Amino acid sequence: MLCVTTVLQTIAETRSALARDGRAGQTVALVPTMGALHDGHLSLMRLARQHADRVVVSIFVNPLQFGPGEDYDAYPRQLDADVRLLERAGVDWVFAPSVEQMYPNWPTTTMVTAGDAGRILEGEFRPTHFDGVLTVVAKLFAIAQPDIAIFGQKDAQQLALVRRMVADLNLPLRIVAAPIAREPDGLARSSRNAYLAGADRERATVLSRALAAVADAAGNGVSAALDAGRAVYASEPTVKVDYLVAVDAATFTPSGPDFHGDALVLTAARVGITRLIDNREVRF
Repeated sequence: MLCVTTVLQTIAETRSALARDGRAGQTVALVPTMGALHDGHLSLMRLARQHADRVVVSIFVNPLQFGPGEDYDAYPRQLDADVRLLERAGVDWVFAPSVEQMYPNWPTTTMVTAGDAGRILEGEFRPTHFDGVLTVVAKLFAIAQPDIAIFGQKDAQQLALVRRMVADLNLPLRIVAAPIAREPDGLARSSRNAYLAGADRERATVLSRALAAVADAAGNGVSAALDAGRAVYASEPTVKVDYLVAVDAATFTPSGPDFHGDALVLTAARVGITRLIDNREVRF
Protein backbone atom coordinates (compact mmCIF):
# COMPACT_ATOMS: atom_id res chain seq x y z
CA MET A 1 0.00 0.00 0.00
CA LEU A 2 1.39 3.40 -0.98
CA CYS A 3 1.71 6.24 1.48
CA VAL A 4 0.35 9.58 0.32
CA THR A 5 3.37 11.87 -0.06
CA THR A 6 2.22 14.07 -2.94
CA VAL A 7 -1.07 15.48 -4.09
CA LEU A 8 -2.09 14.93 -7.70
CA GLN A 9 -3.36 18.25 -9.02
CA THR A 10 -3.87 17.70 -12.75
CA ILE A 11 -6.02 15.33 -14.72
CA ALA A 12 -3.03 14.17 -16.77
CA GLU A 13 -0.87 13.20 -13.79
CA THR A 14 -3.81 11.52 -12.08
CA ARG A 15 -4.59 9.38 -15.09
CA SER A 16 -0.90 8.57 -15.46
CA ALA A 17 -0.46 7.62 -11.78
CA LEU A 18 -3.53 5.37 -11.72
CA ALA A 19 -2.64 3.75 -15.04
CA ARG A 20 0.95 3.15 -13.95
CA ASP A 21 0.43 2.00 -10.39
CA GLY A 22 -3.19 0.97 -10.06
CA ARG A 23 -4.04 -1.33 -12.91
CA ALA A 24 -1.78 -4.33 -12.38
CA GLY A 25 -4.73 -6.63 -11.74
CA GLN A 26 -5.85 -4.50 -8.80
CA THR A 27 -9.21 -2.84 -8.19
CA VAL A 28 -9.45 0.89 -7.55
CA ALA A 29 -12.04 2.64 -5.38
CA LEU A 30 -12.83 6.35 -5.70
CA VAL A 31 -14.14 8.38 -2.77
CA PRO A 32 -15.33 11.80 -4.00
CA THR A 33 -15.22 14.53 -1.34
CA MET A 34 -15.18 18.30 -1.01
CA GLY A 35 -12.56 18.13 1.73
CA ALA A 36 -12.85 19.45 5.30
CA LEU A 37 -12.62 15.79 6.23
CA HIS A 38 -13.90 14.34 9.49
CA ASP A 39 -14.38 10.90 11.02
CA GLY A 40 -17.44 10.32 8.86
CA HIS A 41 -15.30 10.67 5.75
CA LEU A 42 -12.70 8.34 7.20
CA SER A 43 -15.37 5.65 7.55
CA LEU A 44 -15.81 5.94 3.77
CA MET A 45 -12.06 5.42 3.30
CA ARG A 46 -12.14 2.30 5.47
CA LEU A 47 -15.08 0.94 3.49
CA ALA A 48 -13.26 1.68 0.23
CA ARG A 49 -10.26 -0.29 1.48
CA GLN A 50 -12.53 -3.25 2.24
CA HIS A 51 -13.88 -3.27 -1.32
CA ALA A 52 -10.78 -2.46 -3.39
CA ASP A 53 -7.02 -2.93 -3.50
CA ARG A 54 -6.23 0.76 -4.00
CA VAL A 55 -8.04 3.95 -2.99
CA VAL A 56 -8.09 7.40 -4.58
CA VAL A 57 -9.79 10.31 -2.84
CA SER A 58 -10.80 13.44 -4.71
CA ILE A 59 -10.93 16.77 -2.87
CA PHE A 60 -12.72 19.42 -4.89
CA VAL A 61 -15.17 22.12 -3.81
CA ASN A 62 -17.35 22.04 -6.89
CA PRO A 63 -18.73 25.48 -7.79
CA LEU A 64 -21.26 23.94 -10.15
CA GLN A 65 -23.32 22.50 -7.29
CA PHE A 66 -23.62 25.74 -5.31
CA GLY A 67 -26.47 28.11 -6.11
CA PRO A 68 -26.58 31.89 -5.68
CA GLY A 69 -26.26 32.87 -2.03
CA GLU A 70 -25.00 29.46 -0.93
CA ASP A 71 -21.74 28.92 0.95
CA TYR A 72 -19.27 28.21 -1.87
CA ASP A 73 -16.79 30.91 -0.83
CA ALA A 74 -17.15 30.10 2.86
CA TYR A 75 -17.02 26.32 2.47
CA PRO A 76 -14.09 25.09 4.62
CA ARG A 77 -10.89 24.32 2.74
CA GLN A 78 -8.03 22.63 4.62
CA LEU A 79 -6.08 20.59 2.11
CA ASP A 80 -2.92 20.10 4.18
CA ALA A 81 -4.88 18.82 7.19
CA ASP A 82 -6.99 16.61 4.93
CA VAL A 83 -3.92 15.03 3.36
CA ARG A 84 -2.45 14.26 6.77
CA LEU A 85 -5.69 12.47 7.73
CA LEU A 86 -5.66 10.51 4.48
CA GLU A 87 -2.05 9.48 5.01
CA ARG A 88 -3.02 7.95 8.34
CA ALA A 89 -6.01 6.27 6.67
CA GLY A 90 -3.69 4.60 4.15
CA VAL A 91 -5.21 6.25 1.07
CA ASP A 92 -3.08 5.71 -2.03
CA TRP A 93 -3.76 8.89 -3.99
CA VAL A 94 -5.34 12.30 -3.49
CA PHE A 95 -6.69 14.15 -6.52
CA ALA A 96 -7.05 17.84 -5.62
CA PRO A 97 -7.61 19.80 -8.82
CA SER A 98 -8.26 23.50 -9.28
CA VAL A 99 -11.47 24.86 -10.73
CA GLU A 100 -9.52 25.73 -13.88
CA GLN A 101 -8.37 22.13 -14.18
CA MET A 102 -11.87 20.67 -13.85
CA TYR A 103 -13.63 23.37 -15.87
CA PRO A 104 -11.13 24.79 -18.37
CA ASN A 105 -13.90 26.55 -20.29
CA TRP A 106 -15.78 28.04 -17.36
CA PRO A 107 -18.69 28.52 -17.30
CA THR A 108 -19.20 25.01 -18.58
CA THR A 109 -21.96 24.42 -21.13
CA THR A 110 -22.09 20.60 -21.11
CA MET A 111 -24.02 19.26 -18.14
CA VAL A 112 -25.43 16.00 -16.84
CA THR A 113 -29.03 16.58 -15.81
CA ALA A 114 -30.70 14.90 -12.86
CA GLY A 115 -34.15 15.16 -14.46
CA ASP A 116 -37.38 15.30 -12.50
CA ALA A 117 -35.92 13.28 -9.60
CA GLY A 118 -33.42 16.08 -9.07
CA ARG A 119 -36.13 18.75 -8.77
CA ILE A 120 -37.84 17.44 -5.65
CA LEU A 121 -36.83 17.56 -1.96
CA GLU A 122 -33.26 18.91 -1.99
CA GLY A 123 -33.74 19.87 -5.61
CA GLU A 124 -36.71 22.08 -4.72
CA PHE A 125 -34.57 24.10 -2.32
CA ARG A 126 -31.38 23.91 -4.42
CA PRO A 127 -32.62 23.84 -8.03
CA THR A 128 -29.24 23.51 -9.80
CA HIS A 129 -27.52 21.41 -7.15
CA PHE A 130 -27.90 17.89 -8.49
CA ASP A 131 -27.06 18.79 -12.08
CA GLY A 132 -23.80 20.18 -10.71
CA VAL A 133 -23.19 17.09 -8.59
CA LEU A 134 -23.81 14.63 -11.42
CA THR A 135 -21.67 16.62 -13.83
CA VAL A 136 -18.63 16.67 -11.55
CA VAL A 137 -19.12 13.03 -10.51
CA ALA A 138 -19.26 11.97 -14.16
CA LYS A 139 -16.03 13.88 -14.78
CA LEU A 140 -14.35 12.23 -11.78
CA PHE A 141 -15.43 8.80 -13.00
CA ALA A 142 -13.96 9.56 -16.43
CA ILE A 143 -10.68 10.78 -14.92
CA ALA A 144 -10.10 8.05 -12.31
CA GLN A 145 -11.94 5.21 -14.09
CA PRO A 146 -12.57 3.42 -10.78
CA ASP A 147 -14.02 -0.04 -10.35
CA ILE A 148 -15.95 1.11 -7.27
CA ALA A 149 -17.08 4.48 -5.93
CA ILE A 150 -18.09 5.13 -2.33
CA PHE A 151 -20.86 7.58 -1.39
CA GLY A 152 -22.33 8.31 2.03
CA GLN A 153 -25.92 7.37 2.81
CA LYS A 154 -26.40 10.74 4.55
CA ASP A 155 -26.76 12.34 1.11
CA ALA A 156 -29.44 9.80 0.20
CA GLN A 157 -30.96 11.64 -2.75
CA GLN A 158 -27.51 12.25 -4.21
CA LEU A 159 -26.68 8.56 -3.79
CA ALA A 160 -29.86 7.51 -5.59
CA LEU A 161 -29.25 9.93 -8.46
CA VAL A 162 -25.62 8.81 -8.88
CA ARG A 163 -26.77 5.19 -9.00
CA ARG A 164 -29.35 6.06 -11.64
CA MET A 165 -26.75 7.96 -13.70
CA VAL A 166 -24.40 4.96 -13.61
CA ALA A 167 -27.21 2.67 -14.76
CA ASP A 168 -28.57 5.05 -17.41
CA LEU A 169 -25.15 5.76 -18.92
CA ASN A 170 -23.91 2.14 -18.63
CA LEU A 171 -20.85 3.23 -16.68
CA PRO A 172 -18.56 0.30 -15.77
CA LEU A 173 -18.35 0.69 -12.01
CA ARG A 174 -20.20 -0.26 -8.85
CA ILE A 175 -21.59 2.22 -6.32
CA VAL A 176 -21.22 1.28 -2.65
CA ALA A 177 -23.16 3.14 0.07
CA ALA A 178 -21.49 3.93 3.39
CA PRO A 179 -23.69 4.07 6.51
CA ILE A 180 -24.26 7.44 8.17
CA ALA A 181 -21.58 8.27 10.74
CA ARG A 182 -22.95 10.01 13.83
CA GLU A 183 -21.69 11.90 16.83
CA PRO A 184 -22.41 10.34 20.24
CA ASP A 185 -25.49 12.57 20.58
CA GLY A 186 -26.90 11.39 17.25
CA LEU A 187 -25.97 14.34 15.02
CA ALA A 188 -24.98 13.13 11.56
CA ARG A 189 -21.36 14.02 10.88
CA SER A 190 -20.98 16.73 8.24
CA SER A 191 -18.38 19.30 7.23
CA ARG A 192 -21.10 21.92 7.74
CA ASN A 193 -21.27 21.06 11.45
CA ALA A 194 -18.23 23.33 11.79
CA TYR A 195 -20.62 26.25 11.21
CA LEU A 196 -22.71 25.39 14.27
CA ALA A 197 -22.01 27.88 17.02
CA GLY A 198 -23.02 27.84 20.68
CA ALA A 199 -26.52 26.55 21.39
CA ASP A 200 -27.05 25.77 17.70
CA ARG A 201 -24.85 22.70 18.09
CA GLU A 202 -27.24 21.23 20.65
CA ARG A 203 -30.32 22.32 18.67
CA ALA A 204 -28.95 20.50 15.62
CA THR A 205 -29.67 17.15 17.26
CA VAL A 206 -33.36 17.85 16.61
CA LEU A 207 -32.97 16.32 13.13
CA SER A 208 -31.94 12.91 14.43
CA ARG A 209 -34.41 13.16 17.31
CA ALA A 210 -37.26 13.84 14.88
CA LEU A 211 -36.25 10.84 12.79
CA ALA A 212 -36.12 8.67 15.90
CA ALA A 213 -39.63 9.81 16.83
CA VAL A 214 -40.88 8.83 13.38
CA ALA A 215 -39.32 5.39 13.75
CA ASP A 216 -40.79 4.93 17.23
CA ALA A 217 -44.29 5.81 15.98
CA ALA A 218 -44.04 3.87 12.70
CA GLY A 219 -46.50 1.23 13.89
CA ASN A 220 -49.22 3.91 13.93
CA GLY A 221 -48.89 4.54 10.20
CA VAL A 222 -47.06 7.04 8.02
CA SER A 223 -49.16 10.11 8.83
CA ALA A 224 -49.07 9.62 12.60
CA ALA A 225 -45.35 8.83 12.54
CA LEU A 226 -44.52 11.98 10.58
CA ASP A 227 -46.67 13.97 12.99
CA ALA A 228 -44.58 12.59 15.85
CA GLY A 229 -41.45 13.84 14.10
CA ARG A 230 -42.99 17.27 13.50
CA ALA A 231 -43.83 17.48 17.21
CA VAL A 232 -40.15 17.05 18.04
CA TYR A 233 -39.28 19.83 15.61
CA ALA A 234 -41.90 22.04 17.25
CA SER A 235 -39.91 21.81 20.51
CA GLU A 236 -37.13 23.79 18.77
CA PRO A 237 -39.06 26.77 17.34
CA THR A 238 -35.93 28.55 16.05
CA VAL A 239 -35.12 25.63 13.73
CA LYS A 240 -36.60 26.13 10.25
CA VAL A 241 -37.78 22.82 8.76
CA ASP A 242 -37.64 22.45 4.99
CA TYR A 243 -39.15 18.96 4.88
CA LEU A 244 -39.79 15.74 6.79
CA VAL A 245 -41.06 13.05 4.42
CA ALA A 246 -41.22 9.29 3.89
CA VAL A 247 -40.31 8.05 0.40
CA ASP A 248 -39.44 4.96 -1.58
CA ALA A 249 -35.66 4.60 -1.28
CA ALA A 250 -35.17 3.83 -4.98
CA THR A 251 -37.67 6.13 -6.71
CA PHE A 252 -38.13 8.84 -4.04
CA THR A 253 -41.89 8.78 -4.59
CA PRO A 254 -43.77 9.68 -1.39
CA SER A 255 -45.09 6.91 0.83
CA GLY A 256 -48.85 7.42 1.13
CA PRO A 257 -50.83 7.24 4.38
CA ASP A 258 -51.79 3.59 3.72
CA PHE A 259 -48.24 2.48 2.94
CA HIS A 260 -46.81 -0.54 4.75
CA GLY A 261 -43.20 -1.63 4.32
CA ASP A 262 -39.70 -0.18 4.24
CA ALA A 263 -39.30 3.52 3.48
CA LEU A 264 -36.66 6.18 3.76
CA VAL A 265 -37.53 9.11 5.99
CA LEU A 266 -35.71 12.26 4.92
CA THR A 267 -35.41 15.62 6.60
CA ALA A 268 -33.71 18.97 6.08
CA ALA A 269 -33.67 21.96 8.39
CA ARG A 270 -31.83 25.19 8.97
CA VAL A 271 -30.24 25.61 12.39
CA GLY A 272 -29.05 29.18 12.72
CA ILE A 273 -27.16 29.88 9.49
CA THR A 274 -26.46 26.18 8.84
CA ARG A 275 -28.60 23.96 6.64
CA LEU A 276 -28.44 20.26 7.60
CA ILE A 277 -29.88 17.05 6.18
CA ASP A 278 -30.40 13.59 7.66
CA ASN A 279 -32.35 10.40 6.97
CA ARG A 280 -33.28 7.06 8.44
CA GLU A 281 -34.69 3.80 7.12
CA VAL A 282 -38.06 3.05 8.74
CA ARG A 283 -40.44 0.09 8.45
CA PHE A 284 -44.10 1.19 8.61
